[in-house]
Amino acid sequence: MRSSSRGDSPTTGLGARRREAVVGLLSSFKRALHANEIAERLGLEPSRYAKLQRLLEELSTDGSIVALPGQRFRVSAQQVEARGAEREGTLTVHPRGFGFVSLGGAAEDVYISPEAMGGALHGDTVAVRIAARSRRGVEGAIVRVVKRRHARVAGVLRRRGKSAWLEPDDGRVRGPIVIVPREKGGPLVPADAEDGAAAVVSISRFPDLAEENPEGVIEAVLGAPGDPNVEVAKILMREGIEEKHAPEAIAEAEAFGGEVPADALEGRTDLTHLPMPTIDPEDARDHDDAVWVTREEDGSYRAWIAIADVSHYVRPGSALDQAALARGNSIYLPDRAIPMLPRALSSNLCSLLPGVIRLCLCVEVELDAAATVRRARVIEGYIRSAAKLTYPGVARALGFTAEPPRSPEAEAYRNDLQVMWDLARLLRGKRMRRGALDLDLPEAKVVLDPETGAPVDVQKRSHDPGVMKAYQLIEEMMLLANETCAQFVVDQSIPTVFRYHAPPDQAKLERFATMCGELGLAFDPEDAADPKKLSVFLKKLDAHPQKQVLHMLLLRAMKQAVYDVANVGHFGLASSAYLHFTSPIRRYPDITAHRAIRAVLRGERVDRSEEAIERLREAAITASERERKAMEVEREVVDLHRALLMRSRLGDTFEGTVTALVGTGVYVNIEDPFVDVLVRMESLGPDQYEIDDEGLRVIGLRSGDRIAIGDAMLVQIEDVAILRRTVYGRRLAGADASDEPKPRRQRRDAADARGTRRVKSSKSTMTAKGSKATKGGKATKGGKATKGGKSTKGGKSTKVRKKQR
Repeated sequence: MRSSSRGDSPTTGLGARRREAVVGLLSSFKRALHANEIAERLGLEPSRYAKLQRLLEELSTDGSIVALPGQRFRVSAQQVEARGAEREGTLTVHPRGFGFVSLGGAAEDVYISPEAMGGALHGDTVAVRIAARSRRGVEGAIVRVVKRRHARVAGVLRRRGKSAWLEPDDGRVRGPIVIVPREKGGPLVPADAEDGAAAVVSISRFPDLAEENPEGVIEAVLGAPGDPNVEVAKILMREGIEEKHAPEAIAEAEAFGGEVPADALEGRTDLTHLPMPTIDPEDARDHDDAVWVTREEDGSYRAWIAIADVSHYVRPGSALDQAALARGNSIYLPDRAIPMLPRALSSNLCSLLPGVIRLCLCVEVELDAAATVRRARVIEGYIRSAAKLTYPGVARALGFTAEPPRSPEAEAYRNDLQVMWDLARLLRGKRMRRGALDLDLPEAKVVLDPETGAPVDVQKRSHDPGVMKAYQLIEEMMLLANETCAQFVVDQSIPTVFRYHAPPDQAKLERFATMCGELGLAFDPEDAADPKKLSVFLKKLDAHPQKQVLHMLLLRAMKQAVYDVANVGHFGLASSAYLHFTSPIRRYPDITAHRAIRAVLRGERVDRSEEAIERLREAAITASERERKAMEVEREVVDLHRALLMRSRLGDTFEGTVTALVGTGVYVNIEDPFVDVLVRMESLGPDQYEIDDEGLRVIGLRSGDRIAIGDAMLVQIEDVAILRRTVYGRRLAGADASDEPKPRRQRRDAADARGTRRVKSSKSTMTAKGSKATKGGKATKGGKATKGGKSTKGGKSTKVRKKQR
């Protein structure tokens, strides 16, 4: 028997030379390489791809290389340091001027001193050269800016005589930003713009040196800082999110009219005999999907999942296509949705409204009595939705809950809904047994005053078990459709965009295991490599009093799901092939999947060229970036409303749970209202507090007082920083609980002053291009910074993006 060559990895069978070749190859590129490109450049045959994949995982584990989202890899900081090469990463700037460049994955961040910052700004993608290793770790210098992150900056407008500047809200962004006229000889700012107003500028000249200030032109002067509508508008404008679509996209959408013409039905299957209902939240405006399930005499099932055929209208390269790709997805705010597509499509022609003909791609699946798929096909058809049902109405009709009022429409479907639920329950059981993860995390629901837009409450979104079952019914149907379509394109070898979720980060899992030990639970990090074992562990937590805290901690160990052209599975769903197909009205990757499937159904030539795959790869990267941006915007808006709400609760006390430890203090989550409170180290008590070496608890150095994640804590709200979206509190314990608080009116007035102190008071001075700027009295960013100003704020909940995995 022939043995493997000397030095081969016992796992992969690829020798030491191959390991060196991979590291050497990645070292020769300043960009990350996709696994397929690595294989091609190394001249590997397809039969060796699986072994290469395992080798890449080994190299990632031992720190030689770094795994990035989308099956991309780059050399690690340690290897960079050894070679003195340049590498690209994202710069995070601390309010005190220094920063860190993150090279991704498990690589050590590179410390950047203020003098080595050059003209780079917070959030920029930069090229960094490793200089040395010091007590701070790996140190380096920025040699150039690869890509600017901040084209727009929000802040407070300042006017002095003929000069104007903007003080950025984000203390990590270099400022002040000198205002220059948009056109030569034009005004710096609108004539009616007041000093101290909230404004947004576009940077017109980025600094070349560390001592220079950026220059920018005014995009908008929005009004008084702290006003809810002004603050939301500022967030959207800063991130370049336009509520209105481009005129070209609107015109293209409206040109289709309001009804489906008869010639569009030619060649499609008539599915109007199926009385499909849509099932959505009560306030839904776009209806992507309709479902129908029948049960045969032998107990087997047949399911139809009809999805709006958006790809019929959004053609590649069109104005609609460019607009949808640029947005990537719809964004959901407490008072409105910002749709990916113009409303002529999203709320009308593509929406599966009841009683009207709509084009669809329909997944038809035959399953046996145990919900095992026997046959499946995708149909290009058209339907006439029979009813518009809601989750509360469905839950009430099925007898899952007694809270919401009965819905006549849902009651009429009661027997049919029961069949759907029976199948959904079987499908869910199969998913859980194969290892799918079910993390129970709370969501925030912001209640606004309809007239002023101000928050009146932030609630924990109802987890009525009955209503949640109605959500699960549709979720299981969507997962069935997504997996069926993923398998279809894999079988057909069609290039498209898949949904990829990598296994958890091992180092973070070990930290999670330690935290579990602190809470009296045994967890082996090795078990997390097997979704089945991890799912079994989660099941054991159902009765644990700290279930939600543990779920949240595990979520932090998980990697974020992304889009990629490579099908490498979905860890969280324990699925070998998965993509997004069921929400094309609100997600661009679903449109790409529809296009690929329609091409096969129509017998059209499928473009499998490298150029086509590269276009899909770029679309996948863009979609992943847009998804992250949407989540960040939605989260920031929720946190804004939390801060605005708590201005009226200064001095009030609440009992909460410690959910995170950061360099400046601990985060405590309170349930009513559903808000996160930062208790700074100096507000924990009459002691000096520090995080221990393992980062598991905060310890009083004199008293030995210990605070750990999961502990209960009584806190008193002491301050609110609107611009930082942060609520501050102090811990009440022993004598502190009996301290005489200030009268509430006095405390509120003080908070209003502090909330606008970061807006009104300034001692900024500046000179022209190339000169230094000082920022006296500038508050730092929320006290949330740990390394590089990063926040690891815990317990944060936002509105879950509908039916998204």
